[in-house]
Amino acid sequence: MKILLTGATGYIGKRLLPILVAQGHDIICCVRDKNRFYVPEIFEQKVQVIEVDFLDKNTLSSIPLDIDAAFYLIHSMSGPDTNYDELESTSASNFTQRINQTLAQQILYLSGIVNDKSLSKHLASRKNVENILAKSTVPLTTLRAGIIVGSGSASFEIIRDLVNKIPVMITPKWLNTKCQPIAINDVLEFLSKSLLNPVTYNQSFDIGGPDILTYKEMLLAFADAQKLKRYIFTIPVMTPKLSSYWLYFVTSTSYKLATALVSSMKVEVICKDHRINELLNVKPMTYKEALSRALLKVGENNVVSSWKDSLVSGRFSTNMSEYLKVPKKGCYIDRRKKEIEDRDFTINKIWSIGGESGWYYGDWLWSLRGFIDKLFGGVGSRRGRTNRNDIHSGDALDFWRVLYANKQEGKLILYAEMKLPGEAWLEFKIIHNTLYQAATFKPKGILGKLYWYSVLPFHGFIFNGMLNKLIK
Repeated sequence: MKILLTGATGYIGKRLLPILVAQGHDIICCVRDKNRFYVPEIFEQKVQVIEVDFLDKNTLSSIPLDIDAAFYLIHSMSGPDTNYDELESTSASNFTQRINQTLAQQILYLSGIVNDKSLSKHLASRKNVENILAKSTVPLTTLRAGIIVGSGSASFEIIRDLVNKIPVMITPKWLNTKCQPIAINDVLEFLSKSLLNPVTYNQSFDIGGPDILTYKEMLLAFADAQKLKRYIFTIPVMTPKLSSYWLYFVTSTSYKLATALVSSMKVEVICKDHRINELLNVKPMTYKEALSRALLKVGENNVVSSWKDSLVSGRFSTNMSEYLKVPKKGCYIDRRKKEIEDRDFTINKIWSIGGESGWYYGDWLWSLRGFIDKLFGGVGSRRGRTNRNDIHSGDALDFWRVLYANKQEGKLILYAEMKLPGEAWLEFKIIHNTLYQAATFKPKGILGKLYWYSVLPFHGFIFNGMLNKLIK
């Protein structure tokens, strides 16, 4: 079957793709920018990548007419736009118009549990998208999930950050709100088993694990799984804004995502029924089992996808191809080069940079820069990286975004997503037996020029020290 996969670069889409390929389907992946979508060689025969912007009707003509089904996995709540609900509505409307012209037999949509009369903005937006998709002439299957637990999921990473960093937490009362978490593996099983399954047509289902827990109980269970002693006290005085800032500074989440999550955490998200479990013969795992599996993936450095690699986790919002050619005109450039002793050693060091490995020299200064960025509303350096040894175009890497990564060529280009009075690139490339390293800054106005000269004294030992560590 020919399956359309929207949101292919997202947390769910990246994990669903190999499952669909293994089932023998031909997949059409919709992405806004081909440059930031990596397709493993073993999938190339079964995967076609097309560029589609669902906010631009004209681009939807690239969607083939002979598709059999379509997954709609587009969400925008953590993006830079405060009117994300309007954007989601427009995207859904444009998608519906195009899907009606195809031969598709089914639309599958992953939404949020919405069984409370008082919905947050983001849950109300999800429900509105569902209503728009339901108006299509193509049968709709909606799966509604609450907290998704899996390595790299926003919920899991926030819980991990809170538990690992804070032994005693003074928290808002919404930590006593109940929810029904579900493992990412179970979400993927529900999605794949619903595909072209007539018993799911024109229906919506709540999906969740067997446990109904408060957010406080979820945090304490994570602490128990990590064999950590944690104390949590809830107080009724933390406002939503203060709660959002609390999550933003303590965890790796963006402020926009923190705000959306806090507003949603006041609402109970519990499944109405579990009839889909019997319909599809799925037995969801417990929260404890989901945690155990997620922690195992993290420990094995085998995280398939992370919410942090989505472009909406930073300030980068345009096509990466526009930034691939590092500018020179009107830029300040710190260039350095050094002969390498062992090409493989240097390549592996470059491909492991950032995250837990650090930046090899002056790490405390990199951390300080990340902290300052957080203070000014930037992404900071807490995003880390998804995989300790492997990176691809589009990945988040601390406060950088990977623009280009070709290990065989020995070339890596990073673009700064931190708050800056200008734009910055960091480039590594190996030519013959020489490593070239360049830090490029394109200032905006007098503030940009002042910024460059203020950090220039640190460049000498930071970049020189890093270059030496990449060689030896």
